[in-house]
Amino acid sequence: MTTPLQAMWQEARNDGSVRERLYRVLRQSIIRMVLAPGQALSEKELADAFSVSRQPVREAFIRLSEAGLVEVRPQRGTYVVRISQQAVLEARFVREAIEVAVAKEAATLGVAERTLDELRELIERQRRCSVSSDYDRFFQLDEAFHRALSLGVGHTAAWRVTEEVKAQLDRVRYLSIPDSTPIAKLTDQHSMIVVAIGRRDPDAASQAMSVHQREILHSLPELMRRFPEMFDGAPSAAAVGK
Repeated sequence: MTTPLQAMWQEARNDGSVRERLYRVLRQSIIRMVLAPGQALSEKELADAFSVSRQPVREAFIRLSEAGLVEVRPQRGTYVVRISQQAVLEARFVREAIEVAVAKEAATLGVAERTLDELRELIERQRRCSVSSDYDRFFQLDEAFHRALSLGVGHTAAWRVTEEVKAQLDRVRYLSIPDSTPIAKLTDQHSMIVVAIGRRDPDAASQAMSVHQREILHSLPELMRRFPEMFDGAPSAAAVGK
């Protein structure tokens, strides 16, 4: 087991059952490019590396396949899939629709002061990541921000749907930090969303969230040019920008 995987396995030691822990570690390792697009995965080697039986590894492969992150090829093996541009664009569309609705509702109906305080604290922690260039930690705090906002307006199911569809999108988001999309820019966008919610301005909150969710449309063409080996069936830059 490589050092990054070891660290991720230890970080996830409280994540429920071995099955759930293994799935989350492998999912995050693919998103963070610890397991690279096109890389072959060995059921036996992973089971030995994590000191688990092969059954939870096999189950994790099935879930990762359903999420579009690995491809199980009969008689040939299991491979990390390359990033699908179409899947990224579809996930971005779904995520924008959900999160714009969440931001609008938060501004329209209001949220508890403790939720606003939590969001502001997460933004401050994100700013510290910008100073220290802690990109892994920023990615975690970015997830925490969007989760806290959805849960703060009582939309747990909406967040679960977002989590299900955004696996391919997360890979591009992770790849885009810091060069294509600076942390400071994303943090400022978060701040604008919270300010609009605090002012109870649904139009401004919706607009701020929409701008934030469309940021990836600016970075995706550049990432496709810089890392063509990571993408599968890249469309034209014009198609990406739609």
